[in-house]
Amino acid sequence: MVRVTDPRSAVPRAALLRLTPQLAVLFSVSAIAWVLTVHQARAMGNGPGTMGLGPGPFLGTWTPMMAAMMLPSVAPLAVFYSRAVRSHRGWRLAGFGGGYLAVWALTGIPAYALLALGGAAARGHPVVARVGAGVLLVVAGLWQLSSAKNFCLVRCRSPIGLLVRYGSYRGPLRDLRAAAHHALFCLGCCWALMVLLVVFGMMNLVAMAAIAAIVLVEKLAGSGHGVARLAGLGCLVMAGIVVAVPSLAPGLHSVPMHMG
Repeated sequence: MVRVTDPRSAVPRAALLRLTPQLAVLFSVSAIAWVLTVHQARAMGNGPGTMGLGPGPFLGTWTPMMAAMMLPSVAPLAVFYSRAVRSHRGWRLAGFGGGYLAVWALTGIPAYALLALGGAAARGHPVVARVGAGVLLVVAGLWQLSSAKNFCLVRCRSPIGLLVRYGSYRGPLRDLRAAAHHALFCLGCCWALMVLLVVFGMMNLVAMAAIAAIVLVEKLAGSGHGVARLAGLGCLVMAGIVVAVPSLAPGLHSVPMHMG
């Protein structure tokens, strides 16, 4: 059973600074995922497209990337949810975390298709790739400034309303359902930022770190909404720059890359 607490007694944002065992596990998994991602990036280098990976190996690379970048940002709901779950806490919270990560792992399917298209354009159609980089940045920027983005971000930043809904879920899959539902709002918040990996390269550690930092600040900091809009404006400015200087978009610019 999920017991919903009175919103007035809910964990305040400052409580995220108090490391509970659940948050310790969350951040530990993210840290391990970062270690794996950095190792993969150093071994593969960075370049356009899928880096020569087939669908299976690509998903094996993409999933720890998403765990590294997204798990810390789910901390607000993790605090509320762990406080609300009263029975079989370990298994149920593991199910919730697994369900959340599964949704982000599945985003690797459209990501693979988009990266494959980008890689083909970079190799054979440099003008198309250059324009494509600008278009993707414009799309990302406009989404960051949109009301739809704000709608999703509000629910990620203040998940107590969602917790009330999740309290009505029943059955053995209730935690997976709750995780998937929340992950869809996170996807609405962050998909445009993840598309930037097509522009800057899927193994670009600087881009990964910047995107992860933006996502974390958007969801946890008091200035989150302002940071989201600032990121959107930054994408629009960068759109013009990469069209003029395609080498700034290695994900859509064919350059020699190191392979470990």
